[in-house]
Amino acid sequence: MTSNSTQLPDNKANRNRLERLLKRIEAEIVLDTFDYSAYFPKSSMAMRFTEVKRREETAKSYFEAPESPKFQEFAEIWLAEMKVEWSHSHLVDVEGVLNKYLLPTFGNKRISTINKAHILQFRSILAKAPGRNTQFLSPSRINHIMTSLRMILNEAADRFDFTPAWKNIKALKVSRTEVDPFSLEEVELFLKHVDDEYRAYYVTRFFTGMRTGEVDGLMWESVDLKNKTITVNQSIVRGRLKGLKTDSSYRVIQLTDRVVEVLEKHCISADKEQKYVFINAQNRHLNYAVVARSVWYPTLKRAGLKRRNPYQTRHTFATLLLAAGESPEWIANQMGHTTTTMLFRVYSRYVPNLTRRDGSAFTAFLNSGGK
Repeated sequence: MTSNSTQLPDNKANRNRLERLLKRIEAEIVLDTFDYSAYFPKSSMAMRFTEVKRREETAKSYFEAPESPKFQEFAEIWLAEMKVEWSHSHLVDVEGVLNKYLLPTFGNKRISTINKAHILQFRSILAKAPGRNTQFLSPSRINHIMTSLRMILNEAADRFDFTPAWKNIKALKVSRTEVDPFSLEEVELFLKHVDDEYRAYYVTRFFTGMRTGEVDGLMWESVDLKNKTITVNQSIVRGRLKGLKTDSSYRVIQLTDRVVEVLEKHCISADKEQKYVFINAQNRHLNYAVVARSVWYPTLKRAGLKRRNPYQTRHTFATLLLAAGESPEWIANQMGHTTTTMLFRVYSRYVPNLTRRDGSAFTAFLNSGGK
């Protein structure tokens, strides 16, 4: 009896011979030394595999060549080119990501040899890295770090003409923005326990909805107490005064009497030579991190209030206005939003009148004759 595949007699000796040959082929495949044409020279597939092997060797020779840039070398070039497009704060942020996360991991690697496995392994390591205020880095922070890596690798692939490693790598799912506004009773409790020198600052924050950088960068020239307005046109970011991110952020806020009164009193005691409305002991604009650490969180503790981040003052302003029945379009304008979409998406669940689903509001409207 003869085998149809090998043309050898089917006996124990030939079966042992073929088994040894098969093991040798499998070993060569594992070691990446297998040459298809050496075993099957007459096969129609031999030429195809020979061409694939040639391309792989050419690519390997190109990617691992001494002149191929290392990640750190290319990252420095890329950063220098991008500086003109970025704000100072964004530049500082990217430099921080490079120095803390990317360069220690990829700095000495040839940029063209970084593959998908390296990228995913790096992301899994980030998921176990400690965060600033949490046990681990948040998905949002990890995505932010990965964005810089993606931009560098894709730009290098385009310039050096190799296949990008960044394929089908999705961003981590990020939970919804944490919104935990104060009730009006909690606001009053906080203001009762805050130090006198910061009461005007926090009244302004709670009842104007200004972002931290906007209120820290507020100058007296933008405050019109006679007409009860504040013009928001700049912000303090990483210690530098800059413009606002979007056109809608430039706005004029209508002040309540309570804010006007507290600012009038603050103006009397303020140093008239200082351009900023709120300053520290060194007569400089406030540093949000210092104020949060030394004033905000200690006040929450004294007042017996749940720990929240300072941005909740802005969320509080929005929910209080909605609960009071103010026009959503007007609220959006005061907040610096282009539409009301975000108001209802983010804040509606915190306002009873907006989340009531029993029809009682409509019934009351009909019973009052539409008044």
